[in-house]
Amino acid sequence: MDTPHRRIKVLVAKMGFDCHDTGAVTIAHLLRDVGMEVLYLGLHNSAEKIVAAAVQEDVDVIGLSFLSGQHMHYTQELLAEMRRQNCQDILVTVGGIIPKADVQTLKEMGVDAFFGPGTAVKTVSEYLTKEITKRRPALAAATSA
Repeated sequence: MDTPHRRIKVLVAKMGFDCHDTGAVTIAHLLRDVGMEVLYLGLHNSAEKIVAAAVQEDVDVIGLSFLSGQHMHYTQELLAEMRRQNCQDILVTVGGIIPKADVQTLKEMGVDAFFGPGTAVKTVSEYLTKEITKRRPALAAATSA
């Protein structure tokens, strides 16, 4: 439901067998602290589970975190599942340890933004607010009032 008082809703998840979730947990807490509603799915999620949760919870953003080097494979799986479920309107961000050479490829695949280690939470929250405001006119009206 697109109401002026609805906060930006972010789903943060880890895919595959990557057990390093410090970055994902940290960004989940920081985004919550700046006023976003954050759902953290934890470790070992499939694309199907993430997309099902995103649709059920009506999220604005899916944020994936990687440290294992499996970012290309799993991001591609997620984006394919989003196409199958017809929910490409959800913003997709990727964070973590990603080689610079892969960032452009991820964006070409359909990732909206990449946030690497050391990115300030203000940078992330401002980007998400700007992008979601474009997609949700009621939010734009609420933030300009």
